[in-house]
Amino acid sequence: MKPVTSRMTLAQHFSELRRRILWTLAIFIIALVVGWYLSPMVQQLLTAPLLNVWPDGELLYTGLADGLMIRFSLSVLFALFITTPFALWQVWAYIAPGLHKKERNAIWPILIASPILFLAGAAFAFYILFPFVFSFFIELNQASPVPSVVLPAATDYLDFSIGMLKVFGLAFQLPLLLVLLNRVGVLSRARAVKMRRYAIVFIVIVAAVLTPPDVVSQILLALPMWALFEASLLFMRDDENR
Repeated sequence: MKPVTSRMTLAQHFSELRRRILWTLAIFIIALVVGWYLSPMVQQLLTAPLLNVWPDGELLYTGLADGLMIRFSLSVLFALFITTPFALWQVWAYIAPGLHKKERNAIWPILIASPILFLAGAAFAFYILFPFVFSFFIELNQASPVPSVVLPAATDYLDFSIGMLKVFGLAFQLPLLLVLLNRVGVLSRARAVKMRRYAIVFIVIVAAVLTPPDVVSQILLALPMWALFEASLLFMRDDENR
């Protein structure tokens, strides 16, 4: 693709933008088709944490179209997962030539670190949170004082698990947000240190709102967010070094 330069006319800028959007759309469509065939494996992967703690468990399909809707939604999820890094690169390639070197040096590490932190947060939820939460829910339901059959709906389970993966992926973006605010001069390191106690209270509240109403999942979100807050302080610049 032709790089964007300062000598390009407005029409050329729009033409370049259109090409990049079309490339991104093409990748999304290809990934959507591939995702349609891989969606059963994606569903099996997402369901594994539940079945690992509930070997004899079964999920309920409440409607005739549930299988179709699940497969389509997982195909879209797969396509977004594949396309997002490509789309971010296209955005960067389009705007980078118009930025100063200092601005480029400040932004490109964030573009690299953001998906890595998102994946780290999702992996934390998948491998650490899910076993505790699902085991807690299953034991609680099976200990019901009245006769009951535990048959969670497949769509509800997938909505919950995917939602938790997104929550933890976004929560792990906290260091990037703090460091970015520091680099643009909005938040000094000294001020962030002074706000530590308020930040901890805020983290606890966020964890209580975003996670299921059980203490384990709230702690499992609050603790890594607190650790990430402390880690972000290490990458902030002192006022005297600006």
